[in-house]
Amino acid sequence: MADSPSAQRPFDAIPDGDPVISFRDVHKSFGDKHILRGISLDFPRGRTTVVIGPSGTGKSVCMKLIVGLLVPEKGDVWVGGTNVPDAPEKDLMSVRRRIGMMFQDGALFDSMSVGDNIAFPLRRHTKLREAEIHDAVDHALEQVGLPGIADRAPSALSGGMRKRVSLARAIITKPEIVMFDEPNSGLDPLTSDEIDSLISRMKEELGITFIVISHDIVGTFAVADKIAMLYNGHLVASGSPDEILHSEEPILRRFLARNMDLPALPGAKP
Repeated sequence: MADSPSAQRPFDAIPDGDPVISFRDVHKSFGDKHILRGISLDFPRGRTTVVIGPSGTGKSVCMKLIVGLLVPEKGDVWVGGTNVPDAPEKDLMSVRRRIGMMFQDGALFDSMSVGDNIAFPLRRHTKLREAEIHDAVDHALEQVGLPGIADRAPSALSGGMRKRVSLARAIITKPEIVMFDEPNSGLDPLTSDEIDSLISRMKEELGITFIVISHDIVGTFAVADKIAMLYNGHLVASGSPDEILHSEEPILRRFLARNMDLPALPGAKP
């Protein structure tokens, strides 16, 4: 297997800005449908990387590969010092405990209160006392700007509030990495701006590595330290927001031009 820059190094030994997750020549297919065709991409520690691209290009597949819910036909997916496709179950569980997830629809349990939703991973994976869990839940709600709603039902929350509760649950175990699946999906522009601001503030306050899957181009440039675009199974562009904005890659420019005041260059239409 190929080595990653972070291979065999624990999370704490990876300097800020160095790759904490690395894809190396990753291929993934479903039957005769090729989703990823040799993707190599680094996700720097302590930074926000946003993965963009048309639907069906493998963005969500990348997230599932990171936590081992899918296995590539070829290639390596390094998370810290663990090559996930080859990891035994014990190492895979260790990787998963270091990762928080904010799902597209919030994925809250409607049968539980907000507080119980947030407390769920602590009760399942730690031996904290209930008083400690209660304090941790209150603190997480304060961090996402929703103090005092632990007793509410998820059904009583707006879409933006559900996203914030989902983020509180994602950070409650103090993970090194948090992944966001379309955090602005279904939200109005003002609420989307609030979520973008929250993501940026959380990264600065917590020093967490954020990975965002998004179709929201405006939001992408608001939160990203690094942007990667997938198209037709390939990585067509990767770089800082400024590098992406000034890239002459035709497919990328056409994709951005749909959402920004950006002249498109001739090229294949996404």
